[in-house]
Amino acid sequence: MKKYLITGLLIWIPLVITMWVLSLVVTTMDQSLLLLPEAWRPSTWIGVHVPGFGVILTLLVIFLTGMLAANILGQRLVEFWESLLARIPVVKTIYTSVKQVSDTIFSSKGEAFRKAVLVRFPHKDSWTVGFLTGAPGHEITRRLGAGHVSVFVPTTPNPTSGYMIIVPKADTVELDMKVDEALKYIVSMGVAGAHAQSQAPRSHTIAL
Repeated sequence: MKKYLITGLLIWIPLVITMWVLSLVVTTMDQSLLLLPEAWRPSTWIGVHVPGFGVILTLLVIFLTGMLAANILGQRLVEFWESLLARIPVVKTIYTSVKQVSDTIFSSKGEAFRKAVLVRFPHKDSWTVGFLTGAPGHEITRRLGAGHVSVFVPTTPNPTSGYMIIVPKADTVELDMKVDEALKYIVSMGVAGAHAQSQAPRSHTIAL
């Protein structure tokens, strides 16, 4: 009986969590319909609320925004918008910080979150999986000296939070793993991909 119960849980738990996440995403994106006049909303035409129309609207807005920002006029509008936000004290701090992070992550030329590494954390006798985010800034480099890297160490099973640590690059070991494989390993608390982790890590270190 215990065997059947565990087997059933292994089937239902991933399915329920997946549906819950998808429901959360769709529900959140459906809120974009509130930006439309009530007469334009699909629920007004059909008579009932159908989940998913907000997803289409959100993706359409993102696509059109990207297309607009890709030309000269759009770039000037973006510059004007950012200069306007820069005049608002609290908003300026939040917007600038978030924009720097998003620009670094989504830049095709950046190295942030492109490599999974092993680092000693939280103490020298243990190892954990982290993601290389780049080199420290000038002030930190002046204090610590050259040869350090910034690494994001996510928590498990929720990798959206974690710790940013600065370590000597000689103390990091690059893993022969894709980022999504490393994330799967972290989220599963070391269960997924455990056979791959049993192999010895490569001995070379990261060079920036």
